[in-house]
Amino acid sequence: MLAAAVLSASPRAEAQPAGANYDESKVPDYTLPDPLVAEDGTRVMSPEQWRDVRRPEILRLFSELMYGKTPGGRPERMRWEVVDSSDDALDGLATRKQIRIFFDGRDDGPRMDLLLYTPAAAEGPVPTFLGLNFRGNHTVFPDPAILLPDGADEADRGERRGRWPIDVILRNGFGVATAWYFDIDPDVKDQWSDGVHPIFYAEGQDRPLPDEWGAIGAWAWGLSRAMDYLEADEDVDGSRVIVLGHSRLGKTSLWAGAQDERFALVISNDSGCGGAALSRRRFGETVERINTTFPHWFSDSFNQFNANEDSLPFDQHMLIALIAPRPVLVCSAEEDLWADPRGEFLSAKHAGPVYRLLGADDLGVDEMPPVNTLVGGTIGYHIRPGAHDVTLRDWDVFMEFATLRLGRAARR
Repeated sequence: MLAAAVLSASPRAEAQPAGANYDESKVPDYTLPDPLVAEDGTRVMSPEQWRDVRRPEILRLFSELMYGKTPGGRPERMRWEVVDSSDDALDGLATRKQIRIFFDGRDDGPRMDLLLYTPAAAEGPVPTFLGLNFRGNHTVFPDPAILLPDGADEADRGERRGRWPIDVILRNGFGVATAWYFDIDPDVKDQWSDGVHPIFYAEGQDRPLPDEWGAIGAWAWGLSRAMDYLEADEDVDGSRVIVLGHSRLGKTSLWAGAQDERFALVISNDSGCGGAALSRRRFGETVERINTTFPHWFSDSFNQFNANEDSLPFDQHMLIALIAPRPVLVCSAEEDLWADPRGEFLSAKHAGPVYRLLGADDLGVDEMPPVNTLVGGTIGYHIRPGAHDVTLRDWDVFMEFATLRLGRAARR
């Protein structure tokens, strides 16, 4: 069974060939597209022009040329069922719910299991982090009540606790919701028959068209379907849901936040090429490398920019700009050169003009900050020591920024 096979191994590491550039002096000269200049050359001068003209243009360009067009929103027949609920989870620390979301309404159709914890001490609905996980819900915390996916090994329960410090998050007044990304779409090249893609196929279709969504688009769509549920849950403050992700799922969280304005705050962690890092820098992972190694992540139309980044009509600072004026936090790791921390910082910086136009704070600094220093206003940036991972230090920053921008739940 496909699910059983992938549960036994970590997601594939992003290939890091010896020929990749890690020398800042070899970054080519480049000119970034101006997010405030429309396709017809008109300068965007007002929030109304951004909302009515430029933002839809940029969203369309990313859809048609990179992540692929999403063929539909919430399916009419989608439904959910709370299959487990406890008011006394984790020794009284939390309320736990496990929600099975049937994407097309069929019991035997594609579905996603959403795991939700909210702090038992909260007086009312709480701000909640939402993110996908790599290895299955049972791996995020050693709670014996978390349902095992088909083919999962009990020995893996809680093995990703380091990336998901559920108890710490709850004690800080936040809820946390997660789902296994494989439930939405398998992270497998040419595996288009499983997951949510077939829901939207035309008769005779067996894979996305060249300008239709790849896996990242599907995972982002799944995050919005989780949001559909969270809006309806009385323990969650639907106006303060924070979407976040690491690595390929950081690319996903940015694309989800750009498309779905219900997400109040967006966080990417070590998202690199195709996420927060500027493509034109060609530092670490490049467009050609990511399209070659992971051809299923983006639409086929993105291949035309292999070794051709300067012809892109956008760059990733414009993806961050699509989130404006909502808060966004970009996080990097000092040793994770493959993800180009400087390119991630520069994207956050160059999204600033859109945030300022909309009356929000920009990053507020021109140079990268020292490690372990959170900078910014409505746009935030942080770089920590260490490698490509999610650590407790990262979560401390996630919660600090979320508290600054959204507040924290009241406690009994």
